[in-house]
Amino acid sequence: MYEAAFRVLEVLENSDGPVPGEKISAALGISRSAVWKHIKELINMGYDIQASHREGYRLKKSSNRLLPYEVHKKLRTNVMGRMMRYFESTVSTNWVAKQMVREEDPAALHGTVIIAEQQTGGMGRLGRSWVSPRGGIWVTIILRPAIPIDRIFMITMAGSIAVARALRKEYDLGALIKWPNDVYIGDKKVAGLLLEISAEADRVNYALLGMGIDVNVSPQDLSMVPNAVTSVSLEVGHDVDRPALLARILKEFESRYSLLEAGEFDSVIREWKSLSCTLERRVRINTLKSSFEGEAIDIDEFGALLVRKDSGKIERVIAGDCIQRQD
Repeated sequence: MYEAAFRVLEVLENSDGPVPGEKISAALGISRSAVWKHIKELINMGYDIQASHREGYRLKKSSNRLLPYEVHKKLRTNVMGRMMRYFESTVSTNWVAKQMVREEDPAALHGTVIIAEQQTGGMGRLGRSWVSPRGGIWVTIILRPAIPIDRIFMITMAGSIAVARALRKEYDLGALIKWPNDVYIGDKKVAGLLLEISAEADRVNYALLGMGIDVNVSPQDLSMVPNAVTSVSLEVGHDVDRPALLARILKEFESRYSLLEAGEFDSVIREWKSLSCTLERRVRINTLKSSFEGEAIDIDEFGALLVRKDSGKIERVIAGDCIQRQD
């Protein structure tokens, strides 16, 4: 929709100083009134552009929004994120993704990333609400997996690894993974993932990987969450470049996803274990049927958590809440 506006932006970005309107008009083959229209569009998208009748237009500051244009400038992937849809606000990115796969061939949408500045009805595991204010990364990746159905859970593992690695590489934060799908910094949650699939027998029609990451989320917004949470900006002491972080996450995810498609499952499991803050910890497990405590000793090849109860019995946990006891 705003392709012409971003062409105007490219002219401003490639200039060391102000650019006269007639120069932009001549370079892009559009009228002076069209240039002004696109400048206003860019300003509405959060770009700080100085306008002068004498000198023209000068880009003073880029937008702080998670615009696909900004992500693509930093993106280094072959598939993941090459197609994007952006929303100022939506109920949830997973909801948008479900609508898309109903209307289009999931195979053609593979790797598409849905981005929202805020979600009004974000959902986490077990139908819990997910607070999704402005400043975070709220995305869903549409996938058509060429992965055996009994290994589909590993998409979540690959996503968790991607988020943790990106936070470590970009900001030197000691991010770790809490089973089954959360990323922590210290004892506070910074991100969560949710995988939804549509399958028939042994065939997966599509998978939707939702990611919610508290990036530049304010302390006031974080106070709305009852559990111990943090944000990337709180950890590093300043707001960070969200488009750069999302681009890094997509690169890290594509790398691990490629391993899954190649059948290199053990490599992903090993890396997940190396980043786990759950293993070798005392945990309390709450499932729909029971609650118990023990030591988390391993995950098996299907992603189940293995817990040694105080009686010595090994319990295999496929799904449930894992509460980590303090050391």
